[in-house]
Amino acid sequence: MKNQRFRLYINWGLTALAVIACSVLFAFALSKASDIFGVIGMIIKILMPIIYGGVLAYLMLPIYNFTYSLVCKKTVRLFKVQKVRNRIGKMAATLVSLLLLIFVVSGLFWMIIPQILDSILGFQDSLTVYINNLTLWLSKLLQDNPSLEQAIMPHFNEAVMKFQTWMTTDLVPSIYLIIDRVSTGVINIVTVVKNILIGLIVMIYFLNLKGTLCAQSKKIIYGLFQVKTANRIVNEIRFVHRVFGGFITGKLLDSLIIGILCFFGMRFLNMPYVLLISVIIGVTNVIPFFGPFFGAIPSAFLILLVSPLKCLYFLIFVLVLQQFDGNILGPKILGDSTGLPSFWVLFSILLFGGLFGFVGMIIAVPAFAVIYRLVSNYICRRLKRKNLSPRTDDYRLLDHIDPGAGTFVERQES
Repeated sequence: MKNQRFRLYINWGLTALAVIACSVLFAFALSKASDIFGVIGMIIKILMPIIYGGVLAYLMLPIYNFTYSLVCKKTVRLFKVQKVRNRIGKMAATLVSLLLLIFVVSGLFWMIIPQILDSILGFQDSLTVYINNLTLWLSKLLQDNPSLEQAIMPHFNEAVMKFQTWMTTDLVPSIYLIIDRVSTGVINIVTVVKNILIGLIVMIYFLNLKGTLCAQSKKIIYGLFQVKTANRIVNEIRFVHRVFGGFITGKLLDSLIIGILCFFGMRFLNMPYVLLISVIIGVTNVIPFFGPFFGAIPSAFLILLVSPLKCLYFLIFVLVLQQFDGNILGPKILGDSTGLPSFWVLFSILLFGGLFGFVGMIIAVPAFAVIYRLVSNYICRRLKRKNLSPRTDDYRLLDHIDPGAGTFVERQES
């Protein structure tokens, strides 16, 4: 009896000591928060090549898996030994992934970026003509209403003067300053090139060692946790991979198709700045919900300065394109990859966009889908332990639950 009390007192003492130690560590961490974040930032900077490689490997994983399985199937008659087919499949998949990545990156740098720059500079050179066209169109529109014309045109002319001044004094010098910095250094070009090259090497390692890395991760999880808990963790990680992989790769493919359709559609409609606007529409389409607005508004403004009528045609075209994407193409590619209700999609984009900017808006939906799933599963497990229904519909007309019998009492209509 004395030994049990002694052990109980020891356990209480150890618990109190652990609580005090954790409180002291937490207070110390708060007082040294800037130093801790500085160390974390330095570690992230050192590991940036690994992060680059991991992100690239994750993005190229569907291409790698498809090529690997295709080569293994096609070489069954040539090579009877499974290990030989696996080795050849890995080599072919690695080569295809690397060449595709280089092709995409070089295409962006050598085709799209120079033409975007030329479009911006050409827009500045032709700015006077565009503004005169817009002024004439606005004057004709208001000529039947002189009082309204007198009220609007002075403010319009003042806005035009301010815009021209901003273009000539702020925007163009800033563009040349950016070009000068990019061409002379790319802000520590040695570090950037080193990170990219090491990231490509890391990507190759990740792609070829993904099976071993997955096995080692499972081994660690089952070594640290109980089997039931480890099974749950592995299952949740599979869900995270399915949501992120399905959403991000699907969204990239969807945005690529929308950008290409926008390019050919604008070519057919004889629109200005075809390549520039197609890139804007394709890139911003990666952002769910708000992406079409982010891309269409500046693009429509550029076309408005050339021709108001073409701007109207462009807006109608983008509306049709986005309806096609939202109702046909998007669901066909993405399916129900996240299972997130529409309200929480909007909520997650606003939250993650405010916290992490553009990248946060891209990862908002899959990240919040994972959080939503974890919270939902936790609540359901808690309800089942209390012998209560986990179904949401059972709580719609609920007034209260009888604490003794555990039965649901519905709300009485008054």
